[in-house]
This record gives sequence, structure tokens and C-alpha cells, in this order.
Amino acid sequence: MKKSTILALAALVLGVAASTAFAAKDRLIVADQYDVTSMDPIGHNDVPSSRCCFELYDTLIFRDNQNVVTPGLAESWEFVSPTEIKFVLRKGVKFHNGEELKAEDVAFTLMRATTDKGAKIRSYSQDVKDVKVLDDYSFVIELKAPNSSFFNSLTHSWASILNKKAVEAAGDNYGTLAAPPVGTGPFKFLSWQKNDKYELERFDGFWGEAPKYQYLEVRSIPEANNRTIELETKGVDIAFPIAVNDLNRVKDNPELVLQQVPAVNVTYLGFDTVKAPFDNVVVRRAVNAAIDSIGMHKVVYEKLGKNGSVPRAIVPAGLPYSIANDQPEHVQDQELAKKLLAESGIDLNKTYQIWTNERKERQDMAQIIQGMLAEVGMKTEIKVLEWGAYLNGLQEKNHDMFILGWSTSVPDPNFAMSGLLETNAGSNYTFFSNAAFDAAMDKGRKTLDGPERAAVYKEAQEILLDQCPQVYLHSDDNCVGTQKYVKGFEVGANDTYNFRTVYFED
Repeated sequence: MKKSTILALAALVLGVAASTAFAAKDRLIVADQYDVTSMDPIGHNDVPSSRCCFELYDTLIFRDNQNVVTPGLAESWEFVSPTEIKFVLRKGVKFHNGEELKAEDVAFTLMRATTDKGAKIRSYSQDVKDVKVLDDYSFVIELKAPNSSFFNSLTHSWASILNKKAVEAAGDNYGTLAAPPVGTGPFKFLSWQKNDKYELERFDGFWGEAPKYQYLEVRSIPEANNRTIELETKGVDIAFPIAVNDLNRVKDNPELVLQQVPAVNVTYLGFDTVKAPFDNVVVRRAVNAAIDSIGMHKVVYEKLGKNGSVPRAIVPAGLPYSIANDQPEHVQDQELAKKLLAESGIDLNKTYQIWTNERKERQDMAQIIQGMLAEVGMKTEIKVLEWGAYLNGLQEKNHDMFILGWSTSVPDPNFAMSGLLETNAGSNYTFFSNAAFDAAMDKGRKTLDGPERAAVYKEAQEILLDQCPQVYLHSDDNCVGTQKYVKGFEVGANDTYNFRTVYFED
């Protein structure tokens, strides 16, 4: 046999072997920055938990990275009136416990979200009045008033459909280690080691296209460098977020792929607006004037590229009715900051806390802000907390200032502001309460898309710029690293990623 023929056959055999090896890979390993806080869809309002819920559960409708709505558990829907939406469910959909999905499960799920158990996601469920079951596979959602934002919100994890029987049996323990979750999603619960990892297993009774792999393992790795090392050494298949200092390491590695997409989120410095001295808007404006957010962005995010920016309004520029592009760039004014602090009567002998979590960029920003505030006479100390403890501490009002992010998971201006800043919102860690703002938000939901709705949301954003419950610091890119053999994974502006479609190929 000719040498060339032997080599060709060898290459063919090796190629088949490699393809077979990837086909046999049965576990997708993901490195996330944080652990989930709850597997109950209404027991949280944080992105890592939402990611988990999107694998365990399904929603009535889905939305892709191009914001196109497609059928989910519902095969069709009809807007019966301005306050009523009729849905027809797919037949034969099974929960992980073998029960068939019925309209009664949907009614139970959505009405449960309107109770005190749903406090963290109230901005999504607050206008649900009733869910009327017509038969086993059809029902009508009745709203308290017309709501232009509601339908799209059904793509959010808050509307993940639960099995009534499983939830009632679990009681208050549902979604915890004591009572694991039961959904209709492509993966079922396997294990959860808190602050370490959770594991899901493919559900063979899934109604849709089955995942190409058997197990999904998501590890929580807070340290950015460690996530990148795990990616480089093939300890994980997908890692996020990739820190700005590590972008080139991933980009220049021929074995890896970097996906970088502008996100619809805002990183901000928030104040506890009900506690002195930050209950005084003059103090909040002084801190805003003291911070050189543009300069800080260049220092902390210099490697991020042109897509990173300092937001000029809370509604990201890519969303409808944002006024961000109409606002001037933020300009540091230390003399104004000193003047406002003097007017406010703040005690500059006290030391005020800046809270943040383990994310490196946020710690870097906290240190820079600390230095800038020192230059105008404010003494601060930085407190870094683990993710779960951080969120719990914010809810308990133990902070002065804090750095956090908000992702607009539903592409509507209502959800860029409502859950974050309305008086009773579950993620309102500033505890900001402003009657004019609340009224504008309520009116915006009830107003059809058009000039009137634009004017209402313009007013709401201007109130926030004036009252300054937050200082806008950064708008992220979603930066995700993957092994080059990972296919079918697409990063969009929304950072609740979809692992269902992943497969492995050399």
C-alpha cells in the first residue's frame, strides 16, 4: 500500500475517533461567577438563578436573541381584550415527576406569583388579577388594567410554569435542597452543593428537542482569573463573565472562542435613600459630582473595547424610549461636590461604607470611588461580601452605598426601571420611593406604544436623574469564553444564556 494512502487512512481514522469522542461527551461544564440563590422561579430576582430556572422549567412563550417571541408551553394565544389574553397549551407535556401539564398548573403558578411569596418579582406579576381555567388545555389571564409590558414579561423566568402538586407537597421548602424543583424543562434536578455547583440531568420525557448531552454542571467560581484558568486547562467548557484583564488571553488562544456582545445592563453605585445622610438628595448629588465615571471606566474597562460605556440614563440606549442618547456625558466637578456636601450638613468625621461583591471590576471601582470621595472630604471603607450574603445584606438595609448591576431581561423600558426603583419593588435596594416616579411607571404600563408612552418614560427617567438614587458607572459587554468544540451556544444582549442547544463538535 502506498505511503500516501496509509497516511490518508490514518487521518480518516483519527478524524472519526475525534468526532466519536466529542459525540460521546455527555457533560457540559459551565463556570459562572455566582451560585444560584433559589430554584423557585419567584424566590429570586438574580441572573444566575434565572439561568438555572430556564433549564429546569419552561415558560408559556419564548424569546430569542433577536427578541422574536415564539411558542413555548403555549401553542397559541389571542388578545381577547385589552386586559385578557387567552392561551392554548401543548398537549402531552410532562413534568419531571410524570404529571401532565394542565391549565390548572398555569393558573396556580401565576396566581402564586401575586402572593407575598412573589415579593421579589412583584414588578412582573403585580397586574395579574386572575387566571380563568377554561378546560385542561386553555385558560385566560385577566389583568387589573391594560399593560403594554405584561405579555413580553411571560418570557422571563418569573413565569416558569410549576407543577401544582409538587409545590403544594413541598410547602415553603419548594426550590430548596429539602424540596428540589419540578419543571417541564429539558433538564431535571440532580444535586446542588451550595456555593460550589449544581448538577442537572437530561429529562428524557422532554416535550421538545432533547439536549445532545446528558448532564449540565454549573460551577460557581467567583475569582475571574480562576474561571479563565479553568477554561484554558479544559476544566470547563464555557466560562463567564470573562474579566477585562483576561479578554486577550481567551481571544488569542487557538483552542478557545471569545463571544463579546453589548449588553442591556447598567452597573451603578446605589444609596440607601432612607438612611441619613443619603436620605438627603443633596448628599447624593454631591457623590455623583465627585465621581469621574468616564475616567474610572477607562481605567477599569480599558481592554473591553468600544462597546463598553458609561450609561447616561437607567434605560439602556438600545431599548425603546431611552433618553440616554439625549443626555450629556457625566462630568466630574469636585468643587461642586464640596459645595453640596457643605450645604447638606453631612458629618464628614464619620466613615461611610461602600459595599460590593467579589466581582473584580466592582472591587476596582469601589477603590477608585473611595479615593475620589476622599478628595472631596468623605471617608469611606469598602466591604466585600459573598454573593448570597451580599443580596441578603442589601435587603436588610445594612448598607450606606453599594455597587450592583441591573440587567433588563425583558426588552421593555418598564423592566429597566420598575423592579429596580418602584417603591415596593423586590430589587429596590436603594429603597427609593417617589410618588411622581411611581405614577409615571404605572401610567407607562397602561399606555400603548407611541408618543404618549415615550413622554411618560421620559418623565420617569428625568425624575431619576434629578433625584439621584444611583450613580451610573458602566454598561457591560457580555463576555463569554468557550472551548472551540462547543457549538450551538450564542451570546446575546440578554445574559440569561441558553444551554439547551449546545452540542460538541471538533
